[in-house]
Amino acid sequence: MEDRATPPLQTGLLVVQPLRRRHCAECRRGPLALLVLEEGAPRCLDCADLGHLVFLPRGDTALTRRSREESGLSAVVVRFNRRQGRYERQGVLVEEAGLTRAEERCLADAEARRRRRSRDGYRRAAEDLRFTEAFSREIHRLFPGCPRDRAEAIAAHASVRGSGRVARSAAGRALSEGAVISAVVAAVRHVDTSYDQLLMSGVARREARRRIAGDVEARLREWGTVLGPSRN
Repeated sequence: MEDRATPPLQTGLLVVQPLRRRHCAECRRGPLALLVLEEGAPRCLDCADLGHLVFLPRGDTALTRRSREESGLSAVVVRFNRRQGRYERQGVLVEEAGLTRAEERCLADAEARRRRRSRDGYRRAAEDLRFTEAFSREIHRLFPGCPRDRAEAIAAHASVRGSGRVARSAAGRALSEGAVISAVVAAVRHVDTSYDQLLMSGVARREARRRIAGDVEARLREWGTVLGPSRN
C-alpha cells in the first residue's frame, strides 16, 4: 500500500496524491486530494503552508521547468503506482504568478519559433523557385523546341519538394542531363500519349510503354531531341 511506501528522496518539497481516503492529521479535513507526509502523518496543503500553490500537470517540460524557475516555492507531486511498486511524478505545484510568467515566456518562444518557421518557409520557397527556373532552363537547352510554358510546367511538377520525383533526386538536384530528360519523357508519356488510358484499361506497364514509344519519340523529335528505345 502507498501508506507504507516511502516517497522517493529528492531535492525540494514532495506532495503525494493518495490512492485511498486520507484526512489531515492536524485540521482533520478530508478526504485529501493532495497531502504532505510529515513524520509519517498526512497534512493538507493549507496546514503544510502550500495551499496557495497551483497544480501544473506533467507533460509540458519547458513550462514545468520555467514555472519552477519563476516560483520562489514549488513542490513535486507524485502518486504511488501499485503495479510498478513505485511513486511516479504527476506534476508540480507552483506559485500562480510564477506559472503566469512561465506561460508568457513559453508563448514568446512559440512566437519566435513561428517567425523562424515563416522565415524558413520563405527561404525554401525562394530556393525552390530558383531551382525550378534552373531546371526549366535546362529543359530548354536540351529541348529547344519545347514551348516555354510546357517546360515550366514540367520543371514545376518534377521539382516539388518532398515528392520523390526525379528532380528531387541527387542527379536531379545536380541538373544532370539524364534526370532532366527523364522528367521530360515522363511528362510526354502522361500528357501527350494514351499511356494513362492504357494503364487504366488493364494493359501492363511495360506493354503500355512499348505501345506509346513511337508517340514519345515523335514529340521529342518535334522538340529537337531524339532518344533511343531505352528512354521511352
